[in-house]
Amino acid sequence: MHNTIQMTDLSDDDQKRLALTGLEVDMKNRSGSFFQKDQDVCHITSDCEGIEFLTFSMAMEKYPWVSDYIWRAVSKDKDKYTRYVASRPDPKGFVIIAKKGTKSIYPLQACLFLSDSAIQHVHNIVIAEEESELHIISGCTSSSSRNSGAHLGITEIYVGKGAKVTSTMIHNWGKNISVFPRSATIVEENGVFLSNYVCMEPVRKIQMAPVCHLKGEGAVGRFSSVVVCTPGSFMDLGSTAVLGAKGTSAELITRAITTGGTILSRGRIDGKVKGTKGHIECKGLILRDGTIHAIPEIKGDVVDTELSHEAAVGKIARDEIEYLMARGLDEETATATIIRGFLDVKVEGLPDVLQNQIDAAIDAAEKSGF
Repeated sequence: MHNTIQMTDLSDDDQKRLALTGLEVDMKNRSGSFFQKDQDVCHITSDCEGIEFLTFSMAMEKYPWVSDYIWRAVSKDKDKYTRYVASRPDPKGFVIIAKKGTKSIYPLQACLFLSDSAIQHVHNIVIAEEESELHIISGCTSSSSRNSGAHLGITEIYVGKGAKVTSTMIHNWGKNISVFPRSATIVEENGVFLSNYVCMEPVRKIQMAPVCHLKGEGAVGRFSSVVVCTPGSFMDLGSTAVLGAKGTSAELITRAITTGGTILSRGRIDGKVKGTKGHIECKGLILRDGTIHAIPEIKGDVVDTELSHEAAVGKIARDEIEYLMARGLDEETATATIIRGFLDVKVEGLPDVLQNQIDAAIDAAEKSGF
């Protein structure tokens, strides 16, 4: 049974925090919704025919074959956080199954809310069957009254032949919350995986390094990250793409701003077979003294793999500000315009509703002065 609390039962402050992560309480532009508060799954619905949105336990009961996907993409022995989640007797989280050929018009939304527990743990499984299409918005936040805590999240995504999964994750944790997501994706022939990550609010520590295994011929993987790191925040972020079949390609794009915190921006592409392409691009802006450490890695094992990377860290160029000021903008507006342009990563093939969500997160950060 689900706990009967709804998102609307939360305080106004906490509802606002949820809204900043892209959650829609009225479900107007959503085809399904999942809400987990601490370790209680409070609410789950799905309105899209052919796409099932289930709790972890419901999925195991209804479809025993789902157990074949558990810990297949992510090793339970990866580190102490995966071992902790694997040792829980009653796993929480969601399972999404998009049946063959099904396409969702609106995204499904998943809210993970840390309120009273010291540790929240989840294990999510996403299975997109052949030629299906799926969009997920994950909004992760903590209560405004929460002074400490940790979130441990395992997500395993399986993209079938010719299928497409778009995952947009927006984090709005608190300055005393530590976050350790562990996710991996396996993409089959001609499958497409798009991952978007946005975090612009204070957090004590985030440490994550999602991996995309492009196993089928012609598979595509793209990671796009937009982060603002405030004083006292530590972000260790990275993504890895493994080009494991002919014609696979990957792109890892990061826009990082520090206003006093520390960002480690890692990216790695492994070209394991011929006829593969990969590119890493990391650009960082230091607005106030902080640290951005970009670590792009490319590794080729064969003759015919094309891999490239570029990384740049700097400040806003004075001549850019003066150029805009000469056209009538004051200095503050000119600076905000340049920052906004810097963060504006348009992701090819991203549905409008998801691009709007990313834009809204950037807007919210801009209004708070980054």
